[in-house]
Amino acid sequence: MDVLDEAATKPKDDADIRVGRRVRALRLERNLSLADLAAKAGISIGALSQIERGMSSLRVKVIWPLAAALDIEPSALIADGNEAVNDLYCVRADKRRAIPVKSEGIAKALLSPPAATLTGMLVTVEAGGGTAEAYAHAGHEFGFVMAGEVELVVDATTYLLKAGDSFAFKSTLLHAFRNPGAERCQILWVNTTKPSEVRDGA
Repeated sequence: MDVLDEAATKPKDDADIRVGRRVRALRLERNLSLADLAAKAGISIGALSQIERGMSSLRVKVIWPLAAALDIEPSALIADGNEAVNDLYCVRADKRRAIPVKSEGIAKALLSPPAATLTGMLVTVEAGGGTAEAYAHAGHEFGFVMAGEVELVVDATTYLLKAGDSFAFKSTLLHAFRNPGAERCQILWVNTTKPSEVRDGA
């Protein structure tokens, strides 16, 4: 019998629900299916599903292989609820994941949790930094300039936007952006594509 089968019908516990959400969030961040993670951890798909739904407690003999399969420390799975950790529905300020970019002077931090339909990003553009070329992809996007200024080009039209300005357009239109100012620019950027599909044109 699987070590978790005996707990399959137990009432949900708040701690188990938090742990289950954390396991699912970590799995989704790594683009793993239930079957993928279960195989890597050496447990059944049913057992893993029960853990993620808060129907089963995470037993000691399962914590280590599951943590290893997720490439994290075991303590990250069972951290106290008061600790600043990410969840299915939230991302802590000090736990943001960087999105790789190739263009000079641009940094993107993922603000949205792994199960979110929308991809929220904090885009930082250093003075003089910008995309290498115009690019396009599927979806829609919205942005709000939080600080500094940005030169945004959408469908061959150039817009100079400053703090407090916002924008929205179809991602299928060729677009590019750069910081023409002397100060760092920060933009709250929301995209309907997944983080792995967001490109910076380089």
